[in-house]
Amino acid sequence: MEKSISVEERIRKAEEIYLRRKSLNGTQNRTQKVPINDNKKDIKLLKKMIIQILICVCIYFLIYTIQNSGSIFSENIINKTKEILEYDTNFIEIYENIKNSIITFNQNIKGNETQEEQPKSEEQTNEIIPEEQTTNEEQNQDAIGGAEEEQNQITLSQEEQDIQNVKNTTTFIKPISGTITSGYGYREQATGRVPKNHTGTDIAANLGTKIYSSTDGEVVLASEEGDYGKHLKIQIGEVSIIYAHCNNLYVKQGDHVTQGQEIAEVGSTGNSTGPHLHFEIRYQERTVNAQNILEL
Repeated sequence: MEKSISVEERIRKAEEIYLRRKSLNGTQNRTQKVPINDNKKDIKLLKKMIIQILICVCIYFLIYTIQNSGSIFSENIINKTKEILEYDTNFIEIYENIKNSIITFNQNIKGNETQEEQPKSEEQTNEIIPEEQTTNEEQNQDAIGGAEEEQNQITLSQEEQDIQNVKNTTTFIKPISGTITSGYGYREQATGRVPKNHTGTDIAANLGTKIYSSTDGEVVLASEEGDYGKHLKIQIGEVSIIYAHCNNLYVKQGDHVTQGQEIAEVGSTGNSTGPHLHFEIRYQERTVNAQNILEL
């Protein structure tokens, strides 16, 4: 005889059968993987490779055109470009000239205004001025004029004052004859070997060219160390002159030299890019533009 099954047991068995069937279907679905189509990936890689090949061909064509083009990149244009790039602009000197022009212009305007105001004041005042009062006014005007002169002296920059002092105390001659390759002041084309702030004037000459003392003085330094390489420092009063990047030194520390005496040879020692003389003038150890003092 069959056992009687309750309603709860039938429901439980039905749920177990349903869960088993559901788990079996899920396993089958997971095992039946759809094969991946790699055609799309292959097409993308092929497109990428074709683009890279085209870019390489364009770059090669551009380089070949530049090398074999005689009209766009002719020697004349290249030489002109080099001349423009090698041109040294002294921005500090330009700034000082512009500043001095503005100061002179303002002083001229003030002088014209005072001249125009004087007739008006004479027309407006018809009173008789005592002699004592006039003498006091003349003294005041003299005092005002002196103040204006002092103010004009104050407006001079430190470098301009130093240049004036150097000119008043020392006479110079050219140390060598050559081509100026780099002036005093700021330089745009600066590298590790070429600093931006140039403290002297570079005069190019052949290796071994004799260097003459620009002034009288005492050799306070004869050294082979540092960026200046073999260099001399000659002192005369508060003015000192540096001769740097020399090949050989003819004098030593403590020697007294006279103007025009042979003191060294042109070289390329130290931080140098070629044979030249670095000529530097200082006043109280402040550098000044040598080209504003003598013609190099």
